[in-house]
Amino acid sequence: MMWRILLLFTLTSRVCGTFVVTVGQSSYQAEENQNISLDWTFTRPDPFRISYVYILCEKIPDQRVLYRLFEGDEVPQSEDKQFSGRVQSDRDVLREGRLRLHVSRLRTEDSGLYECEVITHQGRGSDRCNLTVSAAVGRPEPRPYNDWLILVGLGSVAAAVAVVVAIIVVLVKQQSSKRPPVSPSSDIYNQLRLIQILKSV
Repeated sequence: MMWRILLLFTLTSRVCGTFVVTVGQSSYQAEENQNISLDWTFTRPDPFRISYVYILCEKIPDQRVLYRLFEGDEVPQSEDKQFSGRVQSDRDVLREGRLRLHVSRLRTEDSGLYECEVITHQGRGSDRCNLTVSAAVGRPEPRPYNDWLILVGLGSVAAAVAVVVAIIVVLVKQQSSKRPPVSPSSDIYNQLRLIQILKSV
């Protein structure tokens, strides 16, 4: 009986000592509405079967579930509503002993500490990283009006310009109709005639 306990203790300490989970970066920074990939690596058991893997990734300390994998199957219904529909995992790299989570449309409230725990038949381990999401700056706010409002506004401006041009044309015609016609007996005509005569002398 005693040798079984010693054997179990030896195997447990050996397994736990060789299984390691490491985060790709200890700190990530991004702006809101951007996408980001969070990476962890873990000791790949030999032989490796995804069906023996359990993964839990949470935003701590409030324990909001970001991602969960149970016996090789993703469990999206366990995700916190804050991350619902915004987290995708890269299943291809999982077979290599890597966990890559793509988080889309980041929000400022996504900022915080994240921990992923990985459990296999070889052992368990976890590591943490910090994510800082800053508010987007220098981007123009979207305009609240629709395209048809723009067209109506442009049409109104064009109509107003046409009315102003028509009024100017009418005024010019009225002014020109009020001027007396130049006749040979007028003073201007006589002055012009006199200038011509003087030039010819």
